[in-house]
Amino acid sequence: MITQQLAVQEILQEQRKFFSTGKTKDIAFRLTQLKILKQAVLDNRDQIIDALKADLNKPIFESYITEIGAIKEIDYAIKNLKKWSKPKKVSTPLDQLPGSAFIYPEPLGVVLIITPWNYPFYLTISPLLGAIAAGNCVIIKPSENSPHTSNIIAKICQKNFDPAYIAVVEGGVETSQQLLQQKFDHIFFTGGTAIGKIVMEAAAKNLTPVTLELGGKSPCIIDSDINIEYTARRIAWGKFLNAGQTCIAPDYLLVNQKVKQPLLDSIKNCVQEFYGDDPEKSPDFARIINQKQYNRLVELLKSGEIIVGGKTNPETCYIAPTLIDKVSLDAPIMQEEIFGPILPVIEYSNLEEAISIVNNQPKPLALYFFSKNQEYQQQILQKTSSGGVCINDTIMHIAVTELPFGGVGNSGIGSYHGKASFDTFSHQKSVLKKSFLVDIKVRYAPYLGKIDLVKKLMS
Repeated sequence: MITQQLAVQEILQEQRKFFSTGKTKDIAFRLTQLKILKQAVLDNRDQIIDALKADLNKPIFESYITEIGAIKEIDYAIKNLKKWSKPKKVSTPLDQLPGSAFIYPEPLGVVLIITPWNYPFYLTISPLLGAIAAGNCVIIKPSENSPHTSNIIAKICQKNFDPAYIAVVEGGVETSQQLLQQKFDHIFFTGGTAIGKIVMEAAAKNLTPVTLELGGKSPCIIDSDINIEYTARRIAWGKFLNAGQTCIAPDYLLVNQKVKQPLLDSIKNCVQEFYGDDPEKSPDFARIINQKQYNRLVELLKSGEIIVGGKTNPETCYIAPTLIDKVSLDAPIMQEEIFGPILPVIEYSNLEEAISIVNNQPKPLALYFFSKNQEYQQQILQKTSSGGVCINDTIMHIAVTELPFGGVGNSGIGSYHGKASFDTFSHQKSVLKKSFLVDIKVRYAPYLGKIDLVKKLMS
């Protein structure tokens, strides 16, 4: 739509011109735009849900809680924006008196947001509201793999925002490449690690800062001291939500051998409780996004012994909720992020063994630990590194707006959500303001006889 009307360079030029007017720096303007965004989401709920159904066969309930739930973040930004944007006074050292020091948050300028296909609406709106709150102009590149949602995002933005302020550029890989050749003031990318490296390489050529929200193999460690029923239910929900196509889904289970069998039996019962005897007929189970991803996942089913699920249908890109046992650490399924409804199971005998397995993998986006033992909980926090940790649940830490969300190492750079979104799209400008009341001459030449005073000041 936009690409047929304006070249990428023309959109950028128009946005830079609009940003230079200073209009986006006005707090009242930003609040108005956030309210417009919220109302646009509310007005288009049915179309958004239909688009998500067409792209991912996403259940209506999941669409509400994981996609349209972005409204809560918009409300949070509206409530807190004035506080976030106020200059923050910091202490001024004695040798700088009379004077005062401040940190001024200011917008970066024109930013690029590249979004993924697994939560195509939420993972567009969430960074977008942060960019708006911080006072930027925005170009959005939605994923071509979720075309129906991409189209509704483009329609919403075109109807409600001037493209000189917020523009959506639809297209495939070539469009992304064209965008990455341009000079932006920030690039926010959500997707896989491999593409994240390409984005970072392209950004480096223009010295453009990046936020990379990636993924990885998020482990789920299960101690023997647990509530079996609750643990199984929370794991099954977190893993099979959106057919496992969640960047923070539990990627593999590390189960204490003492509770392995009862836990697997309970997870099997949860799958039946959630999706019935045949999940393929359930209205509450999504589908794999496309044939390419489906084929990749079908190959991973060969990595061990299927104990639950395993059924597939290439015509509808259906893969049943599946548990795989007897998986070795060097199996294909343990070499990449699964991103599908397949859960490999590995048993361990003591916590140090489980921690060692986790630490021998690249740092994950999320780590899950189930245990009543608070000493073990502390060990997990101290001895492992991950983007985030959730104890005795899965996924739900992403729903705490006050918690910054982001990765570490291979799982990402930077964070967002709540104030972290505002900070990500802001430059924290340092300002020192001095007075003309007095001018202490000790710093000026000639320096003869002043060294003792300097030593005193520095001691």
